[in-house]
Amino acid sequence: MKLKLTAAAAVISLACVSNAIAEDKPALAFVVNAASDFWKLSEAGVKAAQKELPGYETQFRYPATGTAALQNALMDDLVAAGTDAIMISSVDPKTSIGAFNRVAAQVPLFTTDSDAPDSNRIAYLGSSNTAAGIQAGEIAVKALPNGATCMGFVGFLGADNAIERIAGFRQATEEFGIELVDVRGDDVDFARARSNVDDVLAANPEIDCMVGFYSYNPPKIYEALRAAGKLNEITVIAFDEDPITLGAVREGSFAGTVVQDPYQWGYQGMHLMAKYLEGDTSGIPDDGLIIVPTNIITKDNVDAFEAELKARIGG
Repeated sequence: MKLKLTAAAAVISLACVSNAIAEDKPALAFVVNAASDFWKLSEAGVKAAQKELPGYETQFRYPATGTAALQNALMDDLVAAGTDAIMISSVDPKTSIGAFNRVAAQVPLFTTDSDAPDSNRIAYLGSSNTAAGIQAGEIAVKALPNGATCMGFVGFLGADNAIERIAGFRQATEEFGIELVDVRGDDVDFARARSNVDDVLAANPEIDCMVGFYSYNPPKIYEALRAAGKLNEITVIAFDEDPITLGAVREGSFAGTVVQDPYQWGYQGMHLMAKYLEGDTSGIPDDGLIIVPTNIITKDNVDAFEAELKARIGG
């Protein structure tokens, strides 16, 4: 374990890793892109893995805000404080290559959710975001047999997960008269996410389809449509499993949602890093991609899916 601490890093990070240092256990960190309820499932997966990895100390870390600079600074703090391996969802992989490579030169670095394939990360564990985008397009094609004009909403326009989901959606819908005319970004600012939808409702009356590409976007779409009295007038295709999203799917206000499996990212990610530190690289494929499948949730299967979620996070 690396115990070289700068004074500044010690002040910031010591409280979070003191147990790992005190017990001299290898420390594994899971770093997310922003504070969102979406990550509760990954956190539950990390906690489940911790029970099976008594020789390790696991950490689940949120940057103060969803910016690449703060996320990269958090990684530097973790390395300085003695963390032995890191898994991270990249806010902006294109501007963070240098930071990622600096970290990767010191500890094993893995990605999840949003990859940084041009960096020296060892592997990516998460969804195929292109495939997830295609599944969202399949929901749209089924719900909109006569075509539609769609507006998309997302957090980080430059993140790989956003780019790939948008491309997958367009790929699946382009031959069916469904056009995604634009995508509005909000940088994980929830107030802006809501105002983006309100602005579209006011300025773009031709929009009859909306796609929420990040977990909190569909709930904001729901809030805006309900306030405007337009629920069930505009077809909504969602991503992820926010309770509002699942409720909207259940009541028929949303056509469906594409769900990932962030629980497995946390659970498998901890085990993957622990094995790597022990010299076992058998879980690393040649292409560096470990894909956890995504699924389509509709009114037909939402109850069973929600029951599984509640079991994983203890209700």
